[in-house]
Amino acid sequence: MLVIDPRSAIPPFEQVRAQIVELVRTGGLQADARLPTVRKLAADLGIAPNTVARTYRELERAGVVITRGRHGTFIAADTHSDRQRVENVASAFAREARAARLSDDDAIELVKRALKSDRA
Repeated sequence: MLVIDPRSAIPPFEQVRAQIVELVRTGGLQADARLPTVRKLAADLGIAPNTVARTYRELERAGVVITRGRHGTFIAADTHSDRQRVENVASAFAREARAARLSDDDAIELVKRALKSDRA
């Protein structure tokens, strides 16, 4: 279900995070769906457990998942709110802008242009 592209400039934790967010957005992962354990997902993807742990922490901070201690990590019930979805996309955009070494002003200008062109 999740795939890591080792040739990508995008760090593995971000690749996993973005794919999980997209699966939630498109309904591929429903609320209360249990995610694999950190060790299991790391082994399946061939990446370090700390990478998956970081992904899960970031998803939890964004409200996409909730961790229930020893019971595991689950897709949060309210992940489909419009604001949360836009915040997730904005966070991903910010990381991409940083990876592309864009200045804050250039990144903001891109957003402004996108918002203007979407009105048409």
